Amino acid sequence: MTGQQINEILSIIESDRVRLNEPMNKHTTFRIGGNAECFVSIQSIDELRELTSLCRRENIPFFLIGKGSNLLVSDKGIPGVVAYLGEELCSISVNENLIVAEAGATLAAVAATALKEGLTGFEFAAGIPGTVGGAIRMNAGAYGGDMSQVVKWVRVLEPDGNIRTIAAEEMNFSYRYSILKDVDYIVLAAGIALNCGDEKSIRMSMMELAERRKEKQPLEYPSAGSTFKRPEGYFAGKLISEAGLSGARVGDAVVSEKHNGFIVNEGCATAEDVKQLIETVRKKVYENSGVLLEPEIIFVGE
Repeated sequence: MTGQQINEILSIIESDRVRLNEPMNKHTTFRIGGNAECFVSIQSIDELRELTSLCRRENIPFFLIGKGSNLLVSDKGIPGVVAYLGEELCSISVNENLIVAEAGATLAAVAATALKEGLTGFEFAAGIPGTVGGAIRMNAGAYGGDMSQVVKWVRVLEPDGNIRTIAAEEMNFSYRYSILKDVDYIVLAAGIALNCGDEKSIRMSMMELAERRKEKQPLEYPSAGSTFKRPEGYFAGKLISEAGLSGARVGDAVVSEKHNGFIVNEGCATAEDVKQLIETVRKKVYENSGVLLEPEIIFVGE
C-alpha cells in the first residue's frame, strides 16, 4: 500500500483505530499468523461503506474479521486492509421471539440474551467462539444445531454500497455453507427467530453443552475449532484416529489426543506447521479409508 492510500484510510478511520503491521496472532484463536499490512477497527456502517469503496477503487485487498475463530493466517501475513467490527456494531435487541443482532455481536452474547429473555433454540451456539457475521457466512453449528435453523433474515452491505435484506430461504444454507461464500456481501445484522422456553431448562441445556465441550474438546490449547468438515457418513476424528494419527505433530502443531478432529497449537506453531500437518492427515486418512477430508478452517493471507 502507498502512503497516499494510507492517508485516504486515515481520512475515513480515526488514527487511533488504524494500526500498521499488526500481528494477526493477537486476533485469531489459533494464536498464529504474520502481520496485517493495515488493521482497522470499524465503528459504523458509513465507515465500512467508505472503506470498502476505497479498497475497490484502489484495488487494495480487503478482509473482514470477527473473533478469528476459524482462521489460519499465513506466516507472511495479510496484504491490504484487515477490518474488525468494533463495539459500535455489536448491538443486540429483542422483539418478542425475534433477536436482532449486529454482525459484530458474539454468539455467546446472543445466547446470553436468549437465556435472559426465556427464548430457546440458540443453546447450541453458546460455546462457539465467533461472531454473528462469521457464523452466518459459514452456517456455523454444533451439537445438532446450526444458524440455518434460527436465522430469519440477514441484512447485508452490497458491493455498490446498497443495503438489502435477504430472507433465510435465499441464503442457500447447507452444511458449513451459505450464499455469502460466493458473493461479495458483508453481513451487517440478522434476525434470529427463537421459541419461548423455560429459563431454567435453557440454562441447564447450556451448562450441559458447556460441560460436554470441556470434557471432549481441547479447550486448554489455542485452535481454530474443528479442523475438518464432517465427511458424509463418517466422523473426521474417528477416521484420523483409525489412521494412527492421534498426537501426530509438525513443530508445535499437534493432532489433539483429546479430540482427533482438532489440530492445536501447543506453543509456537506456525501456519506452515499447521498446513503441513493438515496435508499429512488428509493423505494418510485417504490412504487408510478412501475418504478425502476437507478443511473447515479458512486459509488467509499470502
